[in-house]
Amino acid sequence: MTQRQWQDEDIAQAWAELVATARRTADEGLVVGTSGNVSVRVADLVLVTPSGVPYGQLRPQDAIAVRPDGRQVLGDLTPTSELPLHLALYRATDARAVVHTHAVHATAVSTLVDELPPVHYMTAALGGVVRVAPYALYGSEELAENMLGALRDRTGCLLQNHGTVTYGATLAQAYDRTAQLEWMCRLWLTASSLPGRMPRLLSEGELQEVAEKLRGYGQRPQG
Repeated sequence: MTQRQWQDEDIAQAWAELVATARRTADEGLVVGTSGNVSVRVADLVLVTPSGVPYGQLRPQDAIAVRPDGRQVLGDLTPTSELPLHLALYRATDARAVVHTHAVHATAVSTLVDELPPVHYMTAALGGVVRVAPYALYGSEELAENMLGALRDRTGCLLQNHGTVTYGATLAQAYDRTAQLEWMCRLWLTASSLPGRMPRLLSEGELQEVAEKLRGYGQRPQG
């Protein structure tokens, strides 16, 4: 098999995983219609969802790839309007996959506070208290810059009056972080909705303790 064939196969597999992840955001209610977007990095290319195309209609031949400078090198469809956001994240972090949604509870929280109160220990899994990036026009460089500020030392943030952004080493990890963030936002909204009561919050020390324990979480290779 030639190097080009290997690359084509990698792109085809990555595109299939990207489309499956995008469809999952819709199936699980994290986006409506064609909102939100997903990307994954393959070598020196970034595969992204297209603008304005329902995820259920995407086919293998619809794959879109751009260079880190935004130049499109694969596909005829127009990339997502949030391409600047995705590319800024790849340039500034070690991200290999990015998921952006308009999840209802997370977006609601983004209109209420400057950061999501640490109501659950999974806050530590995103690097600490989740910040809200100041509002800016969708698809703008300003939005991308605001997002990077909110993501400093974090793997997820809220975009004011807009939605969520998370990233990871894989699409599965990026998606899991999105789902966890939406769940924590729903939890905080539920707990804080009782008249006269405020949720108990975790301290920085408690979150640090969780972060240290999470480093050893999961299955270990068998010797």
